[in-house]
Amino acid sequence: MQNVDANLINEDIRPVRDDERRWSVLSMASLWVGMVVCVPTYMLAAGLIDQGMDWSQAVLTVLLGNVIVLAPMILNGHPGTKYGIPFPVLVRASFGIQGAHIPSVLRALVACGWFGIQTWVGGAAIYQLLNAMGLDLSGAALPVLGINIAQLACFLTFWALQLVIIWKGVESIRIFEQYAAPFLIVMGLVLLGWAYVKAGGFGPMLSTPSQFIAGGPKDGQFWDVFFPGLTAMVGFWATLSLNIPDFTRYAKSQRDQVLGQAIGLPTTMTLFAFIGVAVTSATVVIYGESIWDPTVLLGKMGGGMSVIISLFVLSIATLSTNIAANVVSPANVFINLAPQKITFRMGGMITAVIGILMMPWKLMESTGGYIFTWLIGYSALLGPIGGILIADYFLLRKTELDIEDLYRHRGRYRYMGGFNPVAIVAFVVAVLPNLPGFLHAAGAIDHDLGIWDSIYTYAWFVGFGIAAAVYLLGMRLAGGGSLGPVAASDS
Repeated sequence: MQNVDANLINEDIRPVRDDERRWSVLSMASLWVGMVVCVPTYMLAAGLIDQGMDWSQAVLTVLLGNVIVLAPMILNGHPGTKYGIPFPVLVRASFGIQGAHIPSVLRALVACGWFGIQTWVGGAAIYQLLNAMGLDLSGAALPVLGINIAQLACFLTFWALQLVIIWKGVESIRIFEQYAAPFLIVMGLVLLGWAYVKAGGFGPMLSTPSQFIAGGPKDGQFWDVFFPGLTAMVGFWATLSLNIPDFTRYAKSQRDQVLGQAIGLPTTMTLFAFIGVAVTSATVVIYGESIWDPTVLLGKMGGGMSVIISLFVLSIATLSTNIAANVVSPANVFINLAPQKITFRMGGMITAVIGILMMPWKLMESTGGYIFTWLIGYSALLGPIGGILIADYFLLRKTELDIEDLYRHRGRYRYMGGFNPVAIVAFVVAVLPNLPGFLHAAGAIDHDLGIWDSIYTYAWFVGFGIAAAVYLLGMRLAGGGSLGPVAASDS
């Protein structure tokens, strides 16, 4: 690449060369298996049971949501494979060289939150399993934090374990995922087998009825749970649907990224969703209560070797997801902020620190807070970004980008001082309709908001559609054509 600006590029965010692209269909599929098989995925599906669905309703909701989100995954993965660029560089085409920091930092902060959540889950597993081994780790909650000293110590221990893999870089993640994927599938099936034996077969396991049937405790409220649940399913991977170029840039071909994602995401997600809902339903039979948190369930399952095995499996599952899904993206974003000063290692460390400061255990206190506030809430931010990216790349530019100008301050993507006002306006306009509903879900507003609550249940879809439409209209009115509102010249 010639005449690029040094402060817009470094070794971590430059285009990947053809000879560096080693990710096959198997690599991409393994990446998804490693990311899907994790405690938050299990809890997402199990949470639908806790909200009143029966097993078939929960599994079908998960399947539909992941088939829907597969489309933006593949579409946004296309420029990564075609040009070898990561998400923070791709978004420069639509938001501008400087404006790209807005969506990329928002995406990074969500990833930091997820890093914290996954780290909390891993630490909670250690805490529960040590309790199951007979250690008394109870104690008074610490001021402000709301957790005791033992919980904090387990959380920080698991946090420290992850720093080792972060330090080794992206290629170690690919190797780790490829070995972890088959192991995690097998262990998920082992957990399902345990529930099958303890509950006395699939009949009793899956006998928990829907609470929405006539005469049930939530009679007539199915759609009130289904649509937010569907949005939460899409929102769960709305993060990766944006920064999937961070991974597809290493794919050997478009075929590898498309087939790998199509094989790895919906199939594995549906299988693990079934395991989650089946085991959660079985806990009603086995323990007389619905246990949707697997770390709590493992704490009840007994001691001895099962504790050691469970700790190992949960650690591998959480590490596998957290490192791939929640470190690569924010690390690249922080690199993009200062390419000459921040490396991948430093970006990963920044992510890890922010993940602690967000106190993730407070996001996981209930299924309602997890699904309706956290998942749907951030999907209201990320849906509009996805709509703008896809509208810009496929509909406005017809998949043609000037790769060198993405690394130049005065190229065709400079817009107005480096910011594309059309993209920023489209983003704000698309977020605003979901804001009242989010404030209600988060507890800032304590009364029903009618239509605004209804709009919020479709947050990702509403934001995606509005942003794409406003962006395309605005760019055409601005005379953007295939280049945007600023000509390609440097004048």
